This record gives sequence, structure tokens and C-alpha cells, in this order.
Amino acid sequence: SVIGQPKALIDGRAKVTGTLPFVRDLHLPGMLHARIVPSPYAHANIRNIDTEAALRVPGVVAVLTALDLPQVVPSSRSKLLLARDRVIFVGQPVALVLAVDEGAAVDGAEVVHVDYDPLPVVMTIEEALAEGAPLVWPNGIPKGSSDAGAHGADVDDDDNGDRLAVGTNIAHYKTRTRGDVTAAFAQADIVVERTITTPMVHQSSLETHGVIVQPDPVTGGANVWSSTQGPFGVRADIAEILDVPQSDVRVTGMAIGGGFGGKFPIYDPLIALAARAVGRPVCLVLTRMEEMLATNPAPPVQIYARVGAKRDGTMTALEGRVYMDSGCYPMNLADFLGFMLVSFYPVPNFFVEATEVLTFKQSVGAYRAPGAPSVIFAIDCLLDELARKLDLDPIELRLKNAARPGDPMADNKPWPGMGMREALEALRHHPAWQNRDAARAQGRGVGIALGGWMGGTEPALAACALNQDGLIHIHVGATDVSGTWTGFTLLAAEAFGVSADQVRIVAGDTHTSPYAGASAGSKVTYTTGAAVVMAAKAARQQVLEIAAEEFEAAVEDLEIVDGKVQVRGLPSKTISLREIAKIAMDFGGEYAPVFAHGRNAITDQAPGFSAQLVELELDRETGEVKIHKLVIAQDVGKAINPLAIQGQMMGGATQGIGWGLYENMIYDAQGQLLTASFMDYALPDATQAALEMDTVLVEVPSEHGPFGARGVGEPPVVPTAAAIANAIADATGIYMSDLPMSAPRIYRALIDNAG
Repeated sequence: SVIGQPKALIDGRAKVTGTLPFVRDLHLPGMLHARIVPSPYAHANIRNIDTEAALRVPGVVAVLTALDLPQVVPSSRSKLLLARDRVIFVGQPVALVLAVDEGAAVDGAEVVHVDYDPLPVVMTIEEALAEGAPLVWPNGIPKGSSDAGAHGADVDDDDNGDRLAVGTNIAHYKTRTRGDVTAAFAQADIVVERTITTPMVHQSSLETHGVIVQPDPVTGGANVWSSTQGPFGVRADIAEILDVPQSDVRVTGMAIGGGFGGKFPIYDPLIALAARAVGRPVCLVLTRMEEMLATNPAPPVQIYARVGAKRDGTMTALEGRVYMDSGCYPMNLADFLGFMLVSFYPVPNFFVEATEVLTFKQSVGAYRAPGAPSVIFAIDCLLDELARKLDLDPIELRLKNAARPGDPMADNKPWPGMGMREALEALRHHPAWQNRDAARAQGRGVGIALGGWMGGTEPALAACALNQDGLIHIHVGATDVSGTWTGFTLLAAEAFGVSADQVRIVAGDTHTSPYAGASAGSKVTYTTGAAVVMAAKAARQQVLEIAAEEFEAAVEDLEIVDGKVQVRGLPSKTISLREIAKIAMDFGGEYAPVFAHGRNAITDQAPGFSAQLVELELDRETGEVKIHKLVIAQDVGKAINPLAIQGQMMGGATQGIGWGLYENMIYDAQGQLLTASFMDYALPDATQAALEMDTVLVEVPSEHGPFGARGVGEPPVVPTAAAIANAIADATGIYMSDLPMSAPRIYRALIDNAG
């Protein structure tokens, strides 16, 4: 068996040696370089755009404005294109300069003169909801993004909430209720409540967004090279903007220098229109500041939550109010946050309302388990406080209330199979928890938290062929993100019955590759991986049928060993896979070539859960936190490649440290982003991550995943911030309510508590 054996990433050496090509490394004949002219205002009317000086810059070929492009209904964030008449966030593209090299494009962009008439802005949820507030979309709010659904954050809701589309900044409003909340709180033995806030946080991939579009003069379509998590989604967006069939757009997904949910189409349609306008290939690679100013970071969130319980810790009531700031464009995520708030710990009585609000900021999008870190920071810290006040073991209290398979979720559908409790049990038995008193004796705080992700679903295809050299080719359309293809290699090898080095992944483009959804939402292994297994098994059957004819034996009497088919019990009678391929592809051959496909449309989710423990030291003189230990126990279903899974768990938890202690996109009252570069936006470095990190792989097989696997990318980022907060409370008795829990905030909390 190759499943469960650690395997290095197949593209790992190419990445670390710098030989793997990214979008920036491609150079097409006649290619122009694009540079955005961004708005310096969060809200303003555009009086005039003067491009004459830019057109005089040597090397500048064209300067495009909204008047040079078709007027498009902004049905998605990627169709906002260039601002027309009015801007609604700082950094919004107003013009696009095209030049023969990047330097000329930059010089041209600097001398495009735009005459603005500044208008009032609203930058906070409270301002946006105030009576008479300036409206982001005065003529009606667009439908909004579907990116949340691509990550598994889609709630089945026929009416899509009680939308108030005109005359408001409320994009969506939804309530959910069960039982009698008022009576349940009146009868509760103890009630805990808190209002928390979490900030706008950026995915901060090493590689910024990049795309090259080459117009096709024959079809009117385009050839596209994009740094994207979903090539087929890029194809759909560009085909719609060019008004051509999707078959006339060919998208090649390039290597991605980090995605984390952020590498979805934003400027790809704009560059497609620009390429068509000039009849030449056009390349846009965002600068770091453009990436920070004008992409789709995670949304700011405010959550008020109140929990009622019995003296034994049984939760009886939960009330929640969720407010999400979507920036200038609806994300359609707030209801899912409310859904998670009352689903992970089912209670017989709850009321939760979710409100999605628009402000004059850049739009928001998915970032690794969209919204879940905010929700878990709210509910899990309340549970920890509940355990402390009732003098109960915090793990036991969570086990008492944690969802079981079959329990009702917020929409009354039953929880599918998952390992929520098993992850908690693994943490309970870990030495770091067993020896927590010794850590406390050293003045350290120990906290735990539990979080998870429902897991995405999407139909998928894969194909398997036996090549003439005897190697197995697996054809997939999924983008490789953090070892996806390496996992496919192991799945195919296991299903076919060969070693991993006999498998090759073949990924072409949207013309040549079988369909796959975006590599997001912890769903690619679960969905496309399942199709890979089906294809490999079907191709294996074809190989055995050919060998059976050659041996005049029954298929069931054959096996594949070391790249050869043999009759069980007669190892001397063999035929190699190379020989089978040859006779199936020879002149006058009587056998068809070995080729099979797998396809599925799995609709049942496979939730994944991560239980984490943080042991930290707090400097009471400065408020600085040093994390000594971070333990991650996660239900992975079945560990296909433990090495890659451990990397995902450690990477996700490290990003969780960023959520918990450092990261915050800060705007001033006029809408200027004050943290628009890595000089100002704090990311945890190697010295600020956990000094010791341990991973525990819990295996509760999923029903539909390949060999029982479930997605692993989202869950590890979810509970880290809550675990840090609970460890701080363990050390100080203070529960922090706002992320990030920066040193100054902790210090002020200590001073306030002492006073």
C-alpha cells in the first residue's frame, strides 16, 4: 500500500530551486504589460480622465478607461472592470495603462490625471447602518459573489434571505430560530455572553495575482494563463465578458505561489477586454500594494453571542447576532456564519440573526475556512468561560455539547459522519494536556479550542491511461495547491496496484483536461480524488482483461505486482504493463488502448475538525505572547500523504497565529488603507510561530472520500485564535474580545483588570 506513506511533493524541488514557471515567467511575442491607475479616494465622482501625458511616455501603447470597454452589469466582483463615473473604494482601477515593458507602464500610470469630486464615506458597520448613511450602491445592490459556495460555505436557502436591495447598505439579512429562547434563558442556571470583533485579514500569498490573455483572432475568444485556483471558473468569467462560447476560451492554470481562497478571478476579465482592444497579448501581475488594496481579503466581523447552560454544563440556549462587513460588494457569507454559530454545538433553543453590510472598502472574499475563525473565536471562548465559571474540565464540557453524526444542524438537516469528538479525545490524551499543571507551574497558560469546516462539494472528472512506456497517466483539471497532484499520484497508485513512481499527473488546460472545480474548500481530494480512484480502477480492469486474454486465464486470478501482471501462485508467468501498452497500441492490434474515466457528483459533505492546544508565556510588562507549544489534532478521514497533511496542519495553524496575534488591515476614516504593504501589515515570522508544534492525525473515514479521506486544508486555521485567547485567559483570567490580540491590546487589558 502506498496510501499513508509520506511522500515529498512532486514539484517541491522545482519550487525551491526556482525552476517552476509562474505567470511572471511567461513572455509571449508582442506582449504588453498592464498597470492599474488606482483611485486615491474611497468614494468620489469622476469628472474627467486625462490620458494625454501617459500616451506620450515612450513605450506606452494605450491607456484604457471605462469608455473604451463595454458597459457590463457588475454581476460579480470581477465584472466591476474600470470605474465608470464613480469610485467606491481606494485602489479601485480607474484606468489601465498598456506598455511594451513594466517600467513604461508604471511611468505612464503615474501621469494619468483624474479629476475627482470626493464624496462622503462609511467605513464601519455602525456608520453604514446609520440613518442617512451614504449608499455604496444607491441604484440597487448586486446579487453578489458565489466564491463562498465554492468553498462549501453555501447554505441551502431558497429565498436567499430577506434582501433589501435599494436604499440601504444591508446586502443580506437572515434569521434562524429553534425552540423558545426566552424561556430557555430564563430557566438557565448560568449565562455567559460576549461581543467579539475580528478584523479584515489578507491571504498574503507569496505570489500576487497574475494573468496573461492572448486574443484569438479566429474565434474572438482567448488563450489565458492565470494564477488561479479554478481555471474553469476563469474560463466562464472571460467567456461571459467577451460574449463568446466557453469553448472559445482556453485557460491554463499556472503554478500558484499560494492561494488560501484568494486566487479567484478579479482582473482576468478586464485583461481579456484589454487584450481584445489592442489585439495583442496583455500581462498583469499585481504589485504587493495593489494586492493589499484591491483584491478580496477576509471580511471584518462582529458577533454578539450569549449562551445559557445547566450547572452540569449542558447548553440549553444560544442567542447570536452576526454582522459582517463585505466592503463594496456582497459576499453572501453572513448567513453561513450564523449557521456555524448554532450548528457545531447544537442547542434545543436558539435565535441567530445575520446581517451583511456594505462599506466603502475593497470587496472581500474567501480565506481558508471563510468566516469560521471569527465564529469559533466567539463560541469557543464563551464555552471556555462557561467551563471556568462552572469549574468543569473544558474538554469534558465540549464533549458534552459537541455535535454527533445525526444531530440537527441549524437548518435541521442531520450532521454527516465526522470526527469532532475523536479530535477532542486525541487532544485530551496528548501529553501537553495531561501535563498542563506542570506548564502552569512555570507561569504559562494552557488553552484549547475546537473548530471545523463543513467541506465543499462539486462534480468532477478524471481520466486514466496506460502509456506506451508502461507508466500510468492521470489526467485532471484541478489546480495543484499544496500537494494536490502528489495526493492524486498516491490515490492512483493505490487503486491501480502500482508504485507511486509509476504514475504521472497530466494537467493541460480547460480544452484538454477533464472538468474539476476550484481547488478550494477542502474538496479537491474528496471530489476529484474520488474520480481519480474510479478512473484508475477502471483502467486497471482493462489491463487485467487484456492479460487474461493473453494468459487464457480468468481476470479474478490475476494480480499486478512490480509493474507486471501475473497469475496468482505462478509468478513466473508475467506480462509487463509496457508490453500490454504495446500490444494495445500496435499496428493491427486486437486490443483497444487502455483508457478509462471516473466521474462523480458527491453531494454529501465530509466535515473536518481540528482540536488545538496552545501553551504560551505572557510578558505582563509588555503584553507580548510567546507560544511554546501548539498541538493540532485533526480528523483527516484517511491520511493519504501524512507528510503533506502535516504541512497543511502546521501551515494553517501558523496562519491562525496570525489571526490571533498580529494581522489587521486598518483603514482611516477617509478609507485609506494604512497597512498597504508588508512594512505595516504584520505577519508572523519564524520567530513568532510556535516554538514547538505537534500534529496528531485522527482517522475517522468519510463515507464518500477516496479510501475514506476528507479535506484537510481548512480546519487547522479555525480554532487557533480561540485556543490562544483561552490560554491567555488561563494565565491571566482575562478573556480578550478583539482580534488581533496584539501586545498593546493585551497590556491595556492587564492594566484595566488591575485597576
